[in-house]
Amino acid sequence: MEIKGLDYNTQRDKLVMPEYGREIQKMVELAISLPTKEERMACAVSIIRQMENKNPQVREGADYQQTLWDHLFLMSHKQLDIDWPFDVSNAEKILTKPQPMEHPKGNGQSHLRHYGRLMTEVFEKLKTMPEGEERDELVRITANQMKRDLATWGHGSMDDEKVADDLAHYTDGKIQIDLSTFRFEHIPETGGNDVKRNKRRK
Repeated sequence: MEIKGLDYNTQRDKLVMPEYGREIQKMVELAISLPTKEERMACAVSIIRQMENKNPQVREGADYQQTLWDHLFLMSHKQLDIDWPFDVSNAEKILTKPQPMEHPKGNGQSHLRHYGRLMTEVFEKLKTMPEGEERDELVRITANQMKRDLATWGHGSMDDEKVADDLAHYTDGKIQIDLSTFRFEHIPETGGNDVKRNKRRK
C-alpha cells in the first residue's frame, strides 16, 4: 500500500554509488546545474570532502583521491562539466562486473559432486587401463569408495546396482561389475548423514 505524499525508495531513481547515499547524489545533481565552471568545481571539491567522510574506508587505498573523483564522475553520469583534477577516462571500469568463473566441473560432470573430483579422475584412469590384476584392484577400491560416498551423501542409500550402473556409465562401459561374483566390503547402514544427526541428538 502506498500513502499519498510519502517518498518511497522504490519510486526513486537507482543510485549509481549507493554507499554515498541519496543526499550526496542530490549534491552532485546540484553541481551539474550550476551556471559556471568555477561554481561547479567549488561544489565538486565540497562533494569530494563529503564523500570521503561518508565512506572513510576509501582512504585505505593508496590512490583513494583518484577513486573518489572516479566515483564523482560516475555519479554525475558524465555530465559534470569541470576541469577534472584526475584522469577519469577509466572510471567506468569500476562498474564492470567480473566475468563468471568457469565451473570446475566444466566437462559436464557437475552431477558427480557426491563422488568428488578424485573419483572422476579415477573413472578416467579406468577407461584406459588394460585388463589385469592392477585394474581389478582399482575397480574394487573404486566401487567400495563409491558405495561409501552414496552412503554419506545419498541419505544412506548404498544400492549395489546403483554403484555398478554408475561405474559402467562413467567409464563409458569399460568397467562392468558382475554383481553375482563381486563382493563389496561391509559398510554400516548408517551413512555420514545419520552419524551427524546422531551427534546432534546427544
